[in-house]
Amino acid sequence: MRRTRLAVIFCSALLLAIPAIAHDAESTKAAQPLPDAALPATLDRVLRDYEQAWRSGDAKALAALFAEDGFVLQSSQLPVRGRSAIEAAYSGQGGSPLRLRALAYSVDGNTGYIIGAYRYGNNMGDTGKFTLTLKRVGDGPWLIFSDMDNGNAPPRAR
Repeated sequence: MRRTRLAVIFCSALLLAIPAIAHDAESTKAAQPLPDAALPATLDRVLRDYEQAWRSGDAKALAALFAEDGFVLQSSQLPVRGRSAIEAAYSGQGGSPLRLRALAYSVDGNTGYIIGAYRYGNNMGDTGKFTLTLKRVGDGPWLIFSDMDNGNAPPRAR
């Protein structure tokens, strides 16, 4: 009787562990990059203008892409709010090639979002990912309300 119980417990534990082992094996496979999403011209302009302002190191032009009350939410940084604070935060950054690509987007009236990926310079793969929330007043241009990004590299050990 005791052997039967031990055998049942062992088999049950093994059956419970198999899905976890299989899941770990699947998660170690290299993730394939997601395909680009084609944006409408008015949304694509936001990404191309961002790339250009970053490439030229122009913090003022970069901040002008944001709503007056916009946010920058960078990984490992405090939130930055307001166009003048965004300009100050971006001052001294940029000046290197940046490539932004859209993975998904949606628009509903005068609000929208773009989920995307980015890379710097000649990197072959995406360096990180971002979410832009957008707003528009009337028929004006789309402005970035929030820009949240983070890198693809795993966090450093503490």
